[in-house]
Amino acid sequence: MKKTKGIAVALALSLVLPLAAQAGGKISIDETKWISLGIGGRAAYSAVEDAAPSGSDFTNDFTINNARIYINGQVHEYVKFEFNTECVFCGNSSLEEFVLLDAVAKIELSPYFNIWAGRLLVPAERQELNGPFYSSTFDAYKTPFYPSDFSVDFGAGGAGVYARDQGVNIWGAFGPEGAFQYVFGVFQGLQSSSTAGPNQDDNPLFAGRVAYNFLSVEKNPGYYTSGTYYGTGGDILTLAAAFQYQEDGAGSLANSGDFFGLSVDAIFEKVISGAGVFTFNGEYKFFDADYDVAAFADPDAFTMFDGDSFSVVGLFLLEPKVWIGQFQPYFRYTGVYANESSDREEYEAGVNYVIDGHNARISLFYQYGDIATKGLNYAPTATGDDVSAIKLAIQVQI
Repeated sequence: MKKTKGIAVALALSLVLPLAAQAGGKISIDETKWISLGIGGRAAYSAVEDAAPSGSDFTNDFTINNARIYINGQVHEYVKFEFNTECVFCGNSSLEEFVLLDAVAKIELSPYFNIWAGRLLVPAERQELNGPFYSSTFDAYKTPFYPSDFSVDFGAGGAGVYARDQGVNIWGAFGPEGAFQYVFGVFQGLQSSSTAGPNQDDNPLFAGRVAYNFLSVEKNPGYYTSGTYYGTGGDILTLAAAFQYQEDGAGSLANSGDFFGLSVDAIFEKVISGAGVFTFNGEYKFFDADYDVAAFADPDAFTMFDGDSFSVVGLFLLEPKVWIGQFQPYFRYTGVYANESSDREEYEAGVNYVIDGHNARISLFYQYGDIATKGLNYAPTATGDDVSAIKLAIQVQI
C-alpha cells in the first residue's frame, strides 16, 4: 500500500509541477526506483527601440520565455529516463503550445560509457548544453544556431526543435576525476519530403563534443553543462570543441549543400577570497553550409547560417550579500560574420541579482546592436538597424 500510495503521489505532482533539468526533488519508490520532480519558469519585460507599431517608439512587452515540466527517474540500477515539456513560442499566442521537449531512455553503465536515446540535446557548444536555465546571462543565445535550433519542426522540412533531435548519444568521462569528457551521437538532422527539400537520400547527422577540465572538474548530470557555478565548483578552466556534419544538410532541392559546423568554447571561473567570483565564457563557431546563394529564392530552402561568429562574456559576482542576494555585473560582446549576408554585432551590459544560484535570479540589462533586427535572415538582402533594448527578467526553479 505504501508503495502504491507513493507512486500515486508522484504522478499527481508531475501534473502540476514544472521542473528544471538539473533541479528538483527526489521521491524514492523503493531501493532502485525513484522519480525526480521540480519547476522552472522564466519571464521578462523588454523595451526595444523603434519596435512599437508606430515604428518610432520603444515597445513595452511582457513575455513568458520558458515554462517547463521535467520528470526524471530510475527504474533499474542501470536504466533511467527523462521526460521534459516546454511552452514552445510562449511569446506568440498564435503559435504557443506545450510540446514534448525531451524523451530520453538512459542506459548508464559506468562513468566511462553510457547510452542515451530518444529525443535529446544534440552535442554542440556549451551554450546549447547549458540550456536557458543554466546560462550565465538571461538572453544567452546570440551566435547562429546549429540545425536543430535553427529549425522549428521535427520530421519533413525540419531538423529538430530547441537544440533537440531524435537519435542516440554515447557519453562518458576518463582521467583524474573524469577530467576528459566526451559525447558522440547520430541524429535525424534535416529531413525533407519526397518531393521537396535537400537530403533526398535521408543522410543522418553526426555530432560530437570533447572537453577537458584543467582545474576543478565540473559536476553536471550526463553531458549537460553550466555557464557559471557562482564559485561553488571551485576554480574552473574547461576547454571544449564540438562538431556537427550532415551530407545535403542545408539549402534546397535545386541548390543543396553539405553542412559542417565546428565550435570551440571555454569557461574560466576564479574564486577571489574576500572579493567574489570572476567568470568568463567564450565561444567561436565556424559554419560551412555550402549551398548556392540561389537557394534563398527556393520555397523549400533550409538557408541556415554560413560563416563565422563569436561571443565573449565576463561576469563578477560580488561577495557581500545585499539583502537576500548578490550582485553580479557583466559585459558581453557578440560578432556574427555571414559569408553571403551583412555582418551583425551586439553589445550587452547588465547586472544579475543572484538569490539562489540558477534557481532564483533577477537580471537587468541593456543591449545595443543589429543581431535582433536582422534575426535569422542570412540572405544577401538582409537589413536591420542598430537599436537599443532594455530588459528586466527573472527565472525561478526548484
